[in-house]
Amino acid sequence: METDRLRIVPTRPAAHHAAHHTARYAVRRAACRAALLGAGLLAATAARAQPALMPMPQSASVSGQSLPIAGGIAVDWQTPATPLLRRALARFSHRLQALSGSAVVLAGTPPVGTPILHIRYGRDPAWLSVRAREAYRLSVAADGASLAADGPAGVIHGLATLLQLVQPASSSSAGASLAMARIDDAPRFPWRGLMIDVSRHFMSVDTIERQLDAMELTKLNVLHWHLSDGTGFRVESRLFPKLQQIGGHHQYYTQAQIRAVVAYAADRGIRIVPEFDIPGHTLAILEAYPELAAQQPVPLTPGWHQTCATESASGETTASCAKTINLNNPALDPTRPQTLRFARALYAEMGRLFPDRYFHSGGDEVSSRQWSANPRIVAYMKAHGFADAPALQAAFTAQVQDVLAAQGKIMMGWDEVSEAPIPKNVVVEAWRSSKWIASATRAGHPVVVSSGYYLDLLRPSAQHYRVDPMDPKADGLSPQDAIAARPKMGALVDAFTIDPHAPPLDAAQQALVLGGEAPLWSEVVSDEMVDARLWPRSAAIAERFWSPAGVHDVADMERRLPAIQHELEVTGLAAGTNTDRMIALLTPADVTPLTILTSVTVPVRNYGLNRLAAHGGDAMLKAPAAIAAPDSFAAMDFNGMAARYAAGDHAVADTLRARLMAYAGNDMAYARIATTPALQAARPVSRQLAALALLGLEAMEPGRHGQAWRAEAARQFAVQDRAYESCAHLTASDANPLPPGGLLIAIVPGIRALVDAAP
Repeated sequence: METDRLRIVPTRPAAHHAAHHTARYAVRRAACRAALLGAGLLAATAARAQPALMPMPQSASVSGQSLPIAGGIAVDWQTPATPLLRRALARFSHRLQALSGSAVVLAGTPPVGTPILHIRYGRDPAWLSVRAREAYRLSVAADGASLAADGPAGVIHGLATLLQLVQPASSSSAGASLAMARIDDAPRFPWRGLMIDVSRHFMSVDTIERQLDAMELTKLNVLHWHLSDGTGFRVESRLFPKLQQIGGHHQYYTQAQIRAVVAYAADRGIRIVPEFDIPGHTLAILEAYPELAAQQPVPLTPGWHQTCATESASGETTASCAKTINLNNPALDPTRPQTLRFARALYAEMGRLFPDRYFHSGGDEVSSRQWSANPRIVAYMKAHGFADAPALQAAFTAQVQDVLAAQGKIMMGWDEVSEAPIPKNVVVEAWRSSKWIASATRAGHPVVVSSGYYLDLLRPSAQHYRVDPMDPKADGLSPQDAIAARPKMGALVDAFTIDPHAPPLDAAQQALVLGGEAPLWSEVVSDEMVDARLWPRSAAIAERFWSPAGVHDVADMERRLPAIQHELEVTGLAAGTNTDRMIALLTPADVTPLTILTSVTVPVRNYGLNRLAAHGGDAMLKAPAAIAAPDSFAAMDFNGMAARYAAGDHAVADTLRARLMAYAGNDMAYARIATTPALQAARPVSRQLAALALLGLEAMEPGRHGQAWRAEAARQFAVQDRAYESCAHLTASDANPLPPGGLLIAIVPGIRALVDAAP
């Protein structure tokens, strides 16, 4: 077979990422990390004693040996490379250089003994579709490496896995290497996506492209781009220019930018599925074209469904007071002929920007009152035999499906569209609970699962990781929680409640599950927060979508997760950089106290943060709870060490004491920098962290554990238990007082282990 030896001259890696690292931030980060006494954690994050593969391959065998690459790698294209794959290899070269420190894909004829990566692949007529050929086989041995793929997507995936086999230089005498391994891999599901909402808070093109790079490295292949909603219409329309002029609120993508992002994604094997919501969630459209509205007048103030809140003397946030209008409610009038004409023309224009076959039209959360409170719409429903608003919506959905089908598109909609008869080829996105997977597939609909993967719920990776897309009982309100929620939610609660008697999906239903998506709604997410809110949790969810169902060891996933996040950061993700900047802007005099506090706290869950933001608006986007990550690697590391100590491994005692002393001493420093309302709101949590750390230190000392000491420990743990219980599920976070500043202390399990083990 004719070979094609590639010649690449590498450029400086991740330039756009490195540009953010100013000298001022670098000095502050170095000082802060020294204060954290977290050198052991940082080393564990970066070092790879064994490869941290994520998603876990279908089959992998690692020998424990390594292939030196300090002198570089040569590439032999056994199948001639296309321009697309040459660009993929260029990205691989830049990332390899960033990860290894010295190894690059060599230009020119390599010296004798240089390891060679042989690449061959097959043609794929289904490229960039749900039938794309994504399987690959990867081998790294003493005589070099080989990558054989079924299609271009497999080459991209194989190169991503090869990067995870990189072992950086461990000393001046040992250069970078690749772990020797044999991998046979293919995805479990063809649809593995993220959904990013840019309507509530706009995201720059650079930010979107960074997420696409991270998606490529974790084998996610669909970006569901939520581009319109009540708060903003984010794409330039030349047919309806008032959509961006009025409904875009001065923040939207030009058509040229959209095409560039679509091409950027396609280069990485990623499809972009746009969402333009109808008939509900249309305030931004109706601001521009009010004649299409079901209700007049149309509210003209963009914002959130706000809930007032007050703060008690203890710092806890109390229950809500009055509510304003829900700005997601305004809906189109589906009975007017011009409404369907508008949808047809808009979708045709937008469809030309997005070549993917799938097109998401929303269809969720349509308020029945939008139609039932309009006498003319009620008369229309009566005249045409529609029993209720869902029946009217089903008819409108069928019309929209016809429109999209005529334009060569396959319609997607949120699971509300499946509550009444609609064409079977409409793809249903199951979001309200896992039971909609069963009902939609039973009705013959293809399904994409997002229930259980909502990243804006701020649940930790482990909770998302336990949700299987094939399990109709995996996610939703328990029957007990539903009883508590019914007085407020009414019959609406039923849609969110798990069916405890649901049988497993049969073979026909399983065949209709295309895969899943992890949505990030942006009510409380700014552009600089996106990277940290999406990652590393999206990597854990990517494994759930890619790897075999039997891969579900949470502890092993959490072991690998820091290494994957490290790889993403080194190769361009801006989560750490943006977090550092947010801290520096909030506490310019001294970044250490806030860094320490947010390193071992996590934000409240299940929309508790949305509730806190409701009376402060965008101020919450710069608060400590916006900086704290849902997964605290520092806390995971501390809790693991504490568990080892409690089990008798006292080799970690000095490190534990050092960490506890840093946490205990942090509150005095935090008090000095807590000069703004946002920082002051978190001060009670800072005091609680110091008290817990002192408790842990005392637990490690003999002779100080009498009855009074244990009573005080029980009191402190009760405070923390109430904090976690306050946002343990959706109904709890909506009704309970929330912890100060919206922060939960993540080292509580470790402190509890130390206290329980104290003699």
